[in-house]
This record gives sequence, C-alpha cells and structure tokens, in this order.
Amino acid sequence: MMPYALKNKETSELFSCALENIHGIPYHGVKLWEDREAAEADAPSFLVERGVDDPWRWEVVGLDEHQAKLCNVKLNNNPNRRVFLTEEGRIDAQ
Repeated sequence: MMPYALKNKETSELFSCALENIHGIPYHGVKLWEDREAAEADAPSFLVERGVDDPWRWEVVGLDEHQAKLCNVKLNNNPNRRVFLTEEGRIDAQ
C-alpha cells in the first residue's frame, strides 16, 4: 500500500493539520489516504473544511512508507512546523 498526501503545487508543502490516531489521541500530522482514488475524491471537501480558500493549489502525491513516517517525525506534533517534499523525494521541515 502506498500512502497518498496533498502537496502544494507552488511550495511543495505537504498538508498537515490536527488529526486523531486510531486510538482517538489528537496529534498534528500530514493527512494520508490509503489510495489515490479516495484522496482525489476526498481532498477538495477536506481542504475546504479546514479553511483552505484555494484547494486547487493542492495535488495528490504518492509517498513511500518511510516518507510518510518521516513527515510526522519531522513535524514533531508541532502545528508551527511545516514539511515539504523536495524534487529529489526528500522530506524537509521548517
């Protein structure tokens, strides 16, 4: 299974927000979907529900398992941090 996330077409930022894990514990992380079809169907309403005015600026991208885990490690549950997917496939944080 390849996880899918939302990437900003201009900045390469991966969309992160307040989420809940499978145990109902809140955390700040990158929203992931299990398949591209679900991500593409859900993304516009997901973004609008979270106050994004320009959902067309985000595209669905596939990540490998390591990249997906690294996103949340680098976010460190901090809503002030942002993660980016570089052209080389690296996950960078700010």
